[in-house]
Amino acid sequence: MEAIGRNVVFLGVVSGLTDISSEMLYPVMPLFLTSVLGAPMTVVGLIEGVAEATASLLKAASGLWSDRAGRRKPFVLWGYGLSTSSKPLLALAGTWPFVLFCRFLDRTGKGVRTSARDALITASTEPQHLGLAFGFHRAMDTAGAVAGPLVTVFLLSVCGLGYRPIFLIAAVPAALGVLVLAAFVEERRLPPDGTASPRGGEAGFAVLRAAKGIFTPDYTRFLLVYGLFSVGNSSDAFLLLRAAHGGLSPTRVVLAYVLYNAVYAVAATPAGALADRLGRARTLAAGLAVFAAVYLGFARVGSGPWFWLLFAVYGFYGALAESALKAAVAERCVPENRATALGVFQGASGVLALAASLAAGWLWSHVSAAAPFYLGAACAAAAAPLLLLIPSGR
Repeated sequence: MEAIGRNVVFLGVVSGLTDISSEMLYPVMPLFLTSVLGAPMTVVGLIEGVAEATASLLKAASGLWSDRAGRRKPFVLWGYGLSTSSKPLLALAGTWPFVLFCRFLDRTGKGVRTSARDALITASTEPQHLGLAFGFHRAMDTAGAVAGPLVTVFLLSVCGLGYRPIFLIAAVPAALGVLVLAAFVEERRLPPDGTASPRGGEAGFAVLRAAKGIFTPDYTRFLLVYGLFSVGNSSDAFLLLRAAHGGLSPTRVVLAYVLYNAVYAVAATPAGALADRLGRARTLAAGLAVFAAVYLGFARVGSGPWFWLLFAVYGFYGALAESALKAAVAERCVPENRATALGVFQGASGVLALAASLAAGWLWSHVSAAAPFYLGAACAAAAAPLLLLIPSGR
């Protein structure tokens, strides 16, 4: 563990606390929308798609601003702060558009912080240990994703609380994470490039201009192949609703989600180390193969017991893919524009994820509940072998 520095450790703590907060809400959000607010399935897809696309698009702009300013920590701090402020607002939701606003605010925070945080992790780690560092960070993040739903189960089943009080309580660990970040994470400065940060409508054009230098053949091929997968990678909310429609109670749906995150948390650090040895693209390809198998399972099965197995196996996809993905992108760009490259990559993936979630909601409502999962399985199965054809990064 000596390869993991102080910044990576404390950023992992921050992410863990924030994920306790976020994952207290995430598994019950689709249930709250459909059972309390009466939202249709297409609205679930719209909210989750817009939320994730917002985060991903802002990652590109905030990455550019971070590179130009030569600073990382202020972007990370403001991002976590925005997400924290969104949690208690959900308790006021009386209609689904207000939930959309709260999710938009939360994902805005994620978009502001993520590229700068990943660049800060990269700058705090030796290149040969990038997979391990990102794997450790994902493990800490996902440990929070295990604890969060368990807290929700306790509050629902033991304390008898409803959804709205839980939304208020969820703000507490998020606020603690912001305090840890402010007190213990150190800046890693780069020389600013001397260009003013873009404002207003100039931001999109500035990102496009800055992106010209990052589209090397290797980076572009990687982006296109992962984009193929993203077309079928709809929100996990549909997995939760599929389990609920398959007979699991709300509490058991949350516990199945806990099982997924527990497997993810345990496997993330070893998966990151494996990516360092085996190759990041190969490890990601293995993760997409697992994804294809799991989504095919969600399309085919209809009984409760099978969902427990599928959620557990899905945890291995998360560990393999997420630990390898950011390291694979980071090794295909240079330090001076790394946050921009990470942001552009995640922005493009997010736009496709929006399309995937909208398509999943439409397919569920107009074709069948299994249709979104057949699409996801097909896209992952097509992308996995193509990743093996891409040359290794730097």
